[in-house]
Amino acid sequence: MLVGYRTPVKEPTWTILMYRNLCPCFHALKLIKKDCLLSPRVSRCASTAAVPRITTHYTIHPRDKDKRWEGVNMERFAEEADVVIVGAGPAGLSAAIRLKQLAAEHNREVRVCLVEKASQIGAHTLSGACVEPRSLEELFPDWKERGAPLHTPVTEDKFGILTETSRIPVPILPGLPMVNHGNYIVRLGHLVSWLGEQAEALGVEIYPGYAAAEVLFHEDGSVKGIATNDVGIQKDGAPKATFERGLELHAKVTVFAEGCHGHLAKQLYKKYNLRENCQPQSYGIGLKELWTIDEKKWKPGRVEHTVGWPLDRHTYGGSFLYHLNEREPLVALGFVVGLDYQNPYLNPFREFQRWKHHPSVQPTLEGGKRIAYGARALNEGGIQSIPKLTFPGGLLIGCSPGLLNVPKIKGTHTAMKSGMVASEAIFSQLINENLQSKTIGLDVQEYEENLKKSWVWKELYAVRNIRPSCHTVLGVYGGMIYTGIFYWLLRGMEPWTLKHPGPDFAQLKPAKDCTPIEYPKPDGKISFDLLSSVALSGTNHEHDQPPHLTLKDDSVPVSRNLAVFDGPEQRFCPAGVYEYVPLETGEGSRLQINAQNCVHCKTCDIKDPSQNINWVVPEGGGGPAYNGM
Repeated sequence: MLVGYRTPVKEPTWTILMYRNLCPCFHALKLIKKDCLLSPRVSRCASTAAVPRITTHYTIHPRDKDKRWEGVNMERFAEEADVVIVGAGPAGLSAAIRLKQLAAEHNREVRVCLVEKASQIGAHTLSGACVEPRSLEELFPDWKERGAPLHTPVTEDKFGILTETSRIPVPILPGLPMVNHGNYIVRLGHLVSWLGEQAEALGVEIYPGYAAAEVLFHEDGSVKGIATNDVGIQKDGAPKATFERGLELHAKVTVFAEGCHGHLAKQLYKKYNLRENCQPQSYGIGLKELWTIDEKKWKPGRVEHTVGWPLDRHTYGGSFLYHLNEREPLVALGFVVGLDYQNPYLNPFREFQRWKHHPSVQPTLEGGKRIAYGARALNEGGIQSIPKLTFPGGLLIGCSPGLLNVPKIKGTHTAMKSGMVASEAIFSQLINENLQSKTIGLDVQEYEENLKKSWVWKELYAVRNIRPSCHTVLGVYGGMIYTGIFYWLLRGMEPWTLKHPGPDFAQLKPAKDCTPIEYPKPDGKISFDLLSSVALSGTNHEHDQPPHLTLKDDSVPVSRNLAVFDGPEQRFCPAGVYEYVPLETGEGSRLQINAQNCVHCKTCDIKDPSQNINWVVPEGGGGPAYNGM
């Protein structure tokens, strides 16, 4: 198992420390290898009323209607802060750091609390990653002297189109988004951990292992803060003897930096109608591995990207292969598949494994050893899919609203800058003695206004049409032609904005209209099976808890997903969470949810054609244990 890179954290306040002591199981992790959630029998033709319960989570089955919860103490401790930040990724940590920097510059006391669902800072972080250092330089001009873990400047940039047997080189013209001169290949989890150390040194209170499970509201409708998840609940939804309520954190402003497709952000979109004036978000699933390779094949600083095989032209996606300079011959490689794909038989994980056997890729890996695996969804909608960013009492930053520059395949720099811009706007309101807020929670509308004036908005606007240009009859190649003509010549100044065809889940076609895809068996040397891959992610969850992959209707997986789409969740999940297994009678199938395998990628919540799956946080500390992914 990989061991996460530990970030020192500030000593908790007395209330939080007492709370933690009251619940010793809060951070406990048990290694689970095979005890799966045994789902009940489900018949294709069964009515909803006749279907035994699969989902036991209280978000679907309220506890006030469950007699087992009668008399249980539901009181929660509460802490007050000036600003609460949800998520310790590049955006959340940059926001926390900038707030404390401003407080020091103005000799003000500002209490900043940051909660993170991973057991250690950086343990849930996964990215390519080739990072543009622009925001880091703004945040810490002396980042090199501080020892930021950016060890590999890009020295070589290659791009190509793959056919089944060959590679067609494509020149990267100056000014195109794919140019990586001046960028660094990094292990983003290590950079995030380093940012955590900088935040802690400035006085930010960081609480890893605390998953934000609920948004709290004032009576006037503004955000009051968040509550962490309850612990000590059995798999069947009943309270254990060790049950403890979550902790409430109240703030003047709550910053949501959950990353792509945050489960709290989803609730905020609906409550405040934040997506009223934007297009549906579009996503991709990114799968990644780390390998040690033969030193003779190691080219530190080389960046390689490809499109084409094994995907067809109508399926957006591509690969990356980065040579790291980490004192050992290490490469990071991965494959991204757009989640607007149409064929329900497509399996992103197996496409990734197949890609590694291409004649231009396999020689690099031969004789090497795979040491890590993981997966994460990413935003691909661009500027036309960004929602309203502010609302009374809170705001959205980073990949939560979707600030990824898709053709650059980079979002760390834009995420960090959004956090910095947000903090400057928040701090301005916190110190404004003449501020007259209409709500108890501060409405920091200046954040969105200032972000739209920054280089982030200019950059995203310029590339807004590249991703949707792939929806022509030429597919991905149409997007490349569009980029080569319109972007290179006009730099995004064309007087039109292309649209996405609709939400990703709606693009999936019925199985009867598609051709099954035959994938080769893994050889155990270059390609691997799914379960051995998940084992390399270090994923862990407390077994005896309600599955956090919840179903709004337990009958839908068999009656619709399996009947119409041949159960696509068993293929699009990169961790083997969803399985259709035969009924004991031998007739029909039932859904089995292996929640302990979940790597928190959010793909199921995005791609489920019935939109019946709702991902919620498990007990704090659960999930993958990535080490510099």
